[in-house]
Amino acid sequence: MAAYIKGVGMTRFGSADKSSHEMCYEAILEALDDADLSLEKIGAIVVARNDFSSDGENQRLFGGMLSSVLQKSIPIIQVSAACASGGVALWNAIRLEHENVLAVGVEKLSPATTAQVTTDFLTAAQSVYEQDEGMIFPAQYALVAQQYMKTYGATMGDLGLVALKNHENASTNEKAKFFGKNISKELLEKSPVVCSPFRVLDCSISVDGGAAAVVSKNNSDIEIAGSGLCTSPLGVFEMGDMTSFFSTKEAAKQAYQQAGIIAQDISLAEVHDAFTSAELMAYEDLGFAKKGEGKQLIREGKTKLNGPIPVNMSGGLKARGHPVGATGLAQIYELVKQLRGEAGKRQVNNAKMGLAHNVGGCGTTAVVHVLRKL
Repeated sequence: MAAYIKGVGMTRFGSADKSSHEMCYEAILEALDDADLSLEKIGAIVVARNDFSSDGENQRLFGGMLSSVLQKSIPIIQVSAACASGGVALWNAIRLEHENVLAVGVEKLSPATTAQVTTDFLTAAQSVYEQDEGMIFPAQYALVAQQYMKTYGATMGDLGLVALKNHENASTNEKAKFFGKNISKELLEKSPVVCSPFRVLDCSISVDGGAAAVVSKNNSDIEIAGSGLCTSPLGVFEMGDMTSFFSTKEAAKQAYQQAGIIAQDISLAEVHDAFTSAELMAYEDLGFAKKGEGKQLIREGKTKLNGPIPVNMSGGLKARGHPVGATGLAQIYELVKQLRGEAGKRQVNNAKMGLAHNVGGCGTTAVVHVLRKL
């Protein structure tokens, strides 16, 4: 059955003085207002939240908390897929047999120390081997990046171009963590290496935030043309080809087939740039470039706002911020604004077909959604 995005909402990303349920409430109210719907018209809610111990909220039955906040007894399904949770929430919402479903994602990470957040994130790594060895995500993605760069000749300079582009985009995004904070090449190159080849400014930043979307079976201006999801083995050492994420390729294949399109039909994309190398790999896994040629897209400026395939107009995880559970739905928020022509200074010309690519773990779970402007 056809499904549409009828409304979207999103909090400002950063360090919030609000609880998770307050951020959910804010995003939901904006999405309902955008959809011109009352809460009474919503048949179910899918909420993405990872119950990290470091959030300090001690609340695992978050659906009940959300019901209390909304003062509504309703089916509420909580999903947790690490950084892909928001995309998985939308994937599930599309498939529920209700006329209108809310997909909402949230995470609160600012109360914790870096060590606490890192430990929480590590629970999405392979439990027996990688966790005991301290294989935190910068290290996992660095191993993948090293193999990718060795095989295809990408450089730290290419990674830096991704960071510079995404910070430039975020500087015009009033809801981004790095709003108004563009960076220079000199600052980028002086930032310390944290896990070769990654400098500090090659890594996304953990923030607080919430985002929501109203999924409707009733016709609207933004159609969910395709929706794909794939989960692969958890460990980096289990990847058959460390220079590609099979889960992304398979999820994209599903979404393209449902939409009846090919990659070249995509006008713009929000991809999961947890680290700058991940954006380069996504260019290839999503079909925007041939294998090993993603570096040419960034070198030639083809993924900038004025390029033929703009990527991460919002600033991406890298510069908008990455509140884990909310990230996948923040991508949908940006695409809807772009497709409606409501993105202001970062508006892409002739935006007709948008793609959202959300990943959990190091390429473990990938969700791809294709939105079409009608």
